[in-house]
Amino acid sequence: MSEFGLYFQLGWQHIVAWDGVDHILFITALCAVYLLKDWRKVLILVTAFTIGHSITLALSVLDIMHISTPLIEFLIPVTIFITALFNIIRPPAEEQQQAIQLNYLFALFFGLIHGMGFSNRLKSLLGTGENVVIPLLGFNVGLEFGQILIVICVLLLAGIIVNITGVKRRDWIMFLSSAIFGVAFVMAIERFKALFT
Repeated sequence: MSEFGLYFQLGWQHIVAWDGVDHILFITALCAVYLLKDWRKVLILVTAFTIGHSITLALSVLDIMHISTPLIEFLIPVTIFITALFNIIRPPAEEQQQAIQLNYLFALFFGLIHGMGFSNRLKSLLGTGENVVIPLLGFNVGLEFGQILIVICVLLLAGIIVNITGVKRRDWIMFLSSAIFGVAFVMAIERFKALFT
């Protein structure tokens, strides 16, 4: 297998595996307010997240940026519960244009934090003294592929829940976002304790 292909596979497997549950929760929280018909908005959202995490993934892997791993591990669930909380308190659908634009900013800014989390995984795979360009590109494209798989699953599930079972869209958003908020809040508390041990 080519070097690009190897790191592509590692990238998408990382984000869809249970060891990447925090990233799955974040992508799910970002997409919780959308249905399949909103695919263009979701594409912009995922692109914003990609830009954010690509920047810090590269800076961190290239040793240009150094931030404490425990701090990043704490901030990742914080980004998740803030996004989920925003979904819960956001206005009804007819008033959501500004809220949706804020979601794009969340994706970009929080992507910067998630990129540093991804970099820890990639650094552990690379070791030292290796050319990082092809592995970095392959891993990043693999992460994007994994994210797209998650987005498709979330949008399809939302379509089934809202369009087939008749659950109100707002009720679906509240249920999914509340569950994600609860899990992320517990994760943040556990990781906050780890900052001081």
